[in-house]
Amino acid sequence: MADTLTLTLDTGNGEGGDVVIKLRPDLAPGHVARITELVNEGFYDGVKFHRVIPGFMAQGGCPNGTGMGGSDKPDLKAEFNAEPHVRGVCSMARTSVPDSANSQFFICFDDARFLDNQYTVWGQVESGMEHVDALPKGEPPREPGKIVKATVS
Repeated sequence: MADTLTLTLDTGNGEGGDVVIKLRPDLAPGHVARITELVNEGFYDGVKFHRVIPGFMAQGGCPNGTGMGGSDKPDLKAEFNAEPHVRGVCSMARTSVPDSANSQFFICFDDARFLDNQYTVWGQVESGMEHVDALPKGEPPREPGKIVKATVS
């Protein structure tokens, strides 16, 4: 079996601001491939968390920080799965069109099971959830937190 792929988001929150996410190609191979491709291109470096709602989720991945943008790549076919949207789950953001996920994603702060089977789960935070919890709140936050550097290993 292949080694476990992890995505590390350096949030720059002081010492050790790394959020380590176990990627789940078993659940969403196309989405994990896209995220890996974008990380390797440096797409997420410097990108803000533009929507952070306490008790719900932190959303990022929009290159212009507004929630209206994405990468220049085509939108992804949905890979909805039965993985529950609970604390630390990483899932793709999309419009009301199921096959519209592109580069934006969110990390659940808490139970959000009402999203189950409607959004593509592609990862799970393994460590550093306290750095997600510490992100500035708002839609958008006055001074948004950001991904300083994203790496896949």
